Amino acid sequence: MSISPRIAVIGLGYVGLPLAVHLSRHFDVTGFDVSTARIAELRNGQDRTGEVRPEDLRATSMTFSDDEACLDSHDVYIVTVPTPVDAQNQPDLGAVLNASETVARHIAVGAVVVYESTVYPGVTEGQCGSLLEAGSGLTCGRDFFLGYSPERINPGDREHTVDRITKIVAGQTPEVVDMLAAIYGAMNGGDIYCAADIRTAEAAKVIENAQRDINIAFVNEVAMILKNLGLNVLDVLDAANTKWNFLPFRPGLVGGHCIGVDPFYLAHAAQSTGMHPEIVLAGRRINDGMGAYIAQAIHDNAGKAGARILVLGLTFKENVPDLRNSRVVDIITTLAGLGHSVEVHDPHADPADARDHLGIELLTSLDGVKPFDAVIGAVKHREYECMDAAQLESLVTEGGLLADIKGIWRNLPLGERVRRWEL
Repeated sequence: MSISPRIAVIGLGYVGLPLAVHLSRHFDVTGFDVSTARIAELRNGQDRTGEVRPEDLRATSMTFSDDEACLDSHDVYIVTVPTPVDAQNQPDLGAVLNASETVARHIAVGAVVVYESTVYPGVTEGQCGSLLEAGSGLTCGRDFFLGYSPERINPGDREHTVDRITKIVAGQTPEVVDMLAAIYGAMNGGDIYCAADIRTAEAAKVIENAQRDINIAFVNEVAMILKNLGLNVLDVLDAANTKWNFLPFRPGLVGGHCIGVDPFYLAHAAQSTGMHPEIVLAGRRINDGMGAYIAQAIHDNAGKAGARILVLGLTFKENVPDLRNSRVVDIITTLAGLGHSVEVHDPHADPADARDHLGIELLTSLDGVKPFDAVIGAVKHREYECMDAAQLESLVTEGGLLADIKGIWRNLPLGERVRRWEL
């Protein structure tokens, strides 16, 4: 292995792009993506995900390409493509397997192929390794080697960026582990944890997000219990949080590409051994049902059939443009199915993405809109947090409903002309 290896990052989305940019400050890096449009925007210094600043893109020394030939003659290949679930909530490994076939056509003797994509234990060495062997004619573990370093990107988080977090690394041999520790360590100041083996690292990734999912499911169920008891869940959680070891999770919608997906990878692994994972799947059922629960509550409190309803926020979390697995969609479709007219506004979401992928036309502005029978605060975007009482009241008809899912306006005094509902 070269003292200064040439690195290719395959997949330039929320995970791959920030990683490639930070690695390019220390190594010769090629960034590859199959999307010609994505490569064009990156070359122009624009990142639609908002994870990398335009000035950092323009300053990077890395090469961007959608031409597969660019993958020749690299020492290390890092695969950072999505691993979602299908309509039956089963792992969809299509992208990572396709990426493996692509890499296989370009690796040479001595290459190391590292996966950051979330998978269940055994995928890297089993399915990916087999495809790499078949496509390259080389022998895994002798001619080329495998590594795994699970991604921990949190979209929109400016504190826990890839260069400021602990990176887990694992490899087929001690030499591969040392090499990966040196590469990732150059980027994050040496904050490296070396896992026992690749399967251990794969498992660590899926349980990280499954744990969060289960904790959120607990407070979501608590929210429903307390609502039936006539109590405000946020008031109760604030009181409970004064105990030193209470975990400060908050109720709400659980979407995105990680927390709402990774537990199904863990469940799939469990089921492959003949075990039924009770808690993991129970948490998924509760969280996936929250959108319909909220929509039904708003329907019951709307005060009329066929209400005009405004939903504020569509992305899966605050202050990011990411629409992947947004559970706000569940609220919208359920309310529409109950006969209401629903309009949606989101200052961060791309209107074309919302239209093409979700079939939702976004309002371009709230200026001059006719007041709605109900307004739903679905995502805690900064623009909505800054709204004052007059702005909110202007959006709601006399006696209309303000449904505050995220506690955005919890402490904002409003006139008696607006009714409130909180999760």
